[in-house]
Amino acid sequence: MSTARRHYGMTALSRRLVRWGAAIGGVTAALTVLAAPLDGQSIAERVRAAGDGQVRMSFTAREGVCGNGRNISTHRSTSDWESWCEPGPVRVAIDVEGGTIVDIDTYVGGRWRPRRDATDLGSVPAPEAAEYLLSLAARLEGRPSKEAILPATLADSAVVWPQLLDIAKNEDRPQGTRKSAVFWVAQAAGEATAEGLEDLAVDESGDFEVRKSAIFALSQLRDDQGVPILIRIARTNTNPRLRKQAIFWLGQSHDPRALALFEELLTKP
Repeated sequence: MSTARRHYGMTALSRRLVRWGAAIGGVTAALTVLAAPLDGQSIAERVRAAGDGQVRMSFTAREGVCGNGRNISTHRSTSDWESWCEPGPVRVAIDVEGGTIVDIDTYVGGRWRPRRDATDLGSVPAPEAAEYLLSLAARLEGRPSKEAILPATLADSAVVWPQLLDIAKNEDRPQGTRKSAVFWVAQAAGEATAEGLEDLAVDESGDFEVRKSAIFALSQLRDDQGVPILIRIARTNTNPRLRKQAIFWLGQSHDPRALALFEELLTKP
């Protein structure tokens, strides 16, 4: 879901920026705007070509995503009142220093503020943006790796959970990146997702925090799909801390199968 944005050419945008700068005291700003891919260049190639500074791009948000430029929501409000929330576009700002991506910020709605060192790629196809961002999550180190995941999950018409599951299982990825991938895999929900999360949770050689995140993610699956797996973990997992986590989240489910398990555990000789 997205609201269409009129795209201004370099000349029109420059005139608007000059007028804006004059109105606040003569401060001027310049943006380099690339209106369309050059010679079929990929997003990765365009980001590399932009050099150091900030690279910006926008793309259509998936249904249910909205924001006010600062806060992002992925669920429709069911109350009688809600704060202003604009259904897109998703806006991603990538900061590059010395040819290395050092920061990725994500917004939904709002508008860009002028910045001298910014290169705006304009509107890009959402699935292509998601693919590029997930490639960053799969190879970058530190915080930017984790930060690349959120905007990918917001992209319209993009199936991201298979790549997220691969990232979650990859022990070479930063822990924060893997935990974020696990969380968003849970939001994608489905039988294949549940199986992948169970694999993560029961992998005794895996990172404890990632396994713990997988248990939480199982508790978030729609239609209580994760309940049978959580019951298995509570009964058989060799790690008592993870068994305790599974029992805790089963208690939040209010599922009768969980109640039966509790009775079994409490009455066991």
